[in-house]
Amino acid sequence: MVNVSGGPATASRQVLVVEDDPTVSEVVVRYLERDGYVVRAVGDGTAALEEAAEHPPDLVILDLMLPGLDGLEVCRRLRQEARVPVVMLTARGEEEDRLAGLEHGADDYVTKPFSPRELMARVRAVLRRTYAPAPGSTKEPLIREGLTIDRNARTVELDGTAVHLTAREFDLLAFLASNPGTAFPREELLEQVWGYSYGDASTVTVHIRRLREKIEEAPSAPRRIVTVWGVGYRFTT
Repeated sequence: MVNVSGGPATASRQVLVVEDDPTVSEVVVRYLERDGYVVRAVGDGTAALEEAAEHPPDLVILDLMLPGLDGLEVCRRLRQEARVPVVMLTARGEEEDRLAGLEHGADDYVTKPFSPRELMARVRAVLRRTYAPAPGSTKEPLIREGLTIDRNARTVELDGTAVHLTAREFDLLAFLASNPGTAFPREELLEQVWGYSYGDASTVTVHIRRLREKIEEAPSAPRRIVTVWGVGYRFTT
C-alpha cells in the first residue's frame, strides 16, 4: 500500500486508488499528490474492500480489470456499504464494458490510455458535485407526486420511504425535478450535472435508467422521468 499525505488545500479528501499496474498506479498517485489529496493505493479487489472498510475514502479510483475480484464486483460491494463516489479506469474500449461500470454504480469512467490531467479534472468534478458546501440560503424540499427531494440534506423519499441514490443520481434527479416540464438533451444534462462540456452522453442514459429503477413504479413505462424522443428527458410536472 502507498500512503501519500497531501497539502493543506485538499488534505481532508481521502482517495483510494485500486490499480494492479504499478506504473499506472504510480502516475495516478503522483498527480493526486500534486493536487493535495491523501492517497492510499492497493493492487487487487480484496485489498480494496479491506482498505475501504478500515479507512473510508471520499473517492475511489477503480480499475476494471483486477486480479481476484474484478472492478465491477468491487464497485457493487462498495455500493452496498457506502455512497462513496467511484471513478472507474478501464482499458476496454467497448461501450458495453463502460456501461457495465456505470450500471454497477460508478459515477464516471476514464478509458486507458488516459491523460492524467483529464483524470484529475474528472476527480475534481466528482468531488465538487458530491461534497459541495450547502448554499447560504436554505432550499425548500422539492415535492413531486409522492417524491420528496431534500436538496440540503441530499436525501430522497418515495411515499415516506428512503430512496438510496448515488451522488450523481441525486444531482441528476434534483436538476430535472427543479426544472419540471423542460426537456433537456443528454449533452446538456452531461454539462449541467457532470460539469463536462464534452463526453459520452451514454453516461446520462445509464443514470436515467438507474433512477427509473429506484423511483418509478414501472421503470419500463416511467411517469416521472419521461423520454422526449429526438431531444432527451423531461421531469413531468
